[in-house]
Amino acid sequence: MKKEGILTIISGFSGVGKGTIVSALLREYPKEYCLSISATTRAPREGEKDGENYFFVSREQFETMIREGKLLEYAQYVDNYYGTPGDFVREKLSQGINVILEIEMQGALKIKEQYPDTLLIFIVPPKASDLLDRLINRGTETKEQIEGRLRRSAQEAVYMKDYDYIVVNDKVERAVHQIHQIIENEQDRVCRREEFIDQLTCELHQW
Repeated sequence: MKKEGILTIISGFSGVGKGTIVSALLREYPKEYCLSISATTRAPREGEKDGENYFFVSREQFETMIREGKLLEYAQYVDNYYGTPGDFVREKLSQGINVILEIEMQGALKIKEQYPDTLLIFIVPPKASDLLDRLINRGTETKEQIEGRLRRSAQEAVYMKDYDYIVVNDKVERAVHQIHQIIENEQDRVCRREEFIDQLTCELHQW
C-alpha cells in the first residue's frame, strides 16, 4: 500500500541556512520531495524567480487570496505577507510525495493546529554568533536590517520547544541527511500506518 506523503515544515532563524538545506534536499532526493512555493508580498532578491522561489504578488492580490480561503496559513513578517497555497500541498501528499514548506514559526504552528500530522523541523546554528557571520556574509541587508533580524531571532527562540525536531546546521550535507532520516522514520510511525495495519489485520483474520 502506497504511503501518503508527509507535510514537513522547515523553519529557523534568519541566516541559518534554511534555503540552502531545502535546495540540497530536493536535489539529493528529487522523486521523494517537492517544495510548496509560498506567496509573498516582498520584493524578489537577486536571482529569485516568480513561481520558482516564491509567488510574488501585490498586497491587494494577497488579501484577495485570504478572503477567498486559498491559503493554508499566512502571516506578516518584517512588514510583508507570507502564505501557503493549499491545493498544491494536498495534491502532492495524496501522490505519496513529501511536501516541504519553508515558512516562519507562526505560520508553522497554525498549520500544525489544522493538520496535527504535520512534521515540524527547526534549523539552528551551532552557536548564536554564527547567525551574525552568516547575515553579514550574505550581503543582502544593511547593518540596521541585520540588527533587526537578530533581535527577531532572539524573540523567536521561544518557538523551538514547539517543534518536533531540532537540526543543527554545522554542515549542509549532514543536516540534509538527518532531515531525510527523520522523515523516512516518520513514514513508519504506527499513527501514520493505521490503514495498512487495519488491512493486514483483516487479512490475517481470514485464515
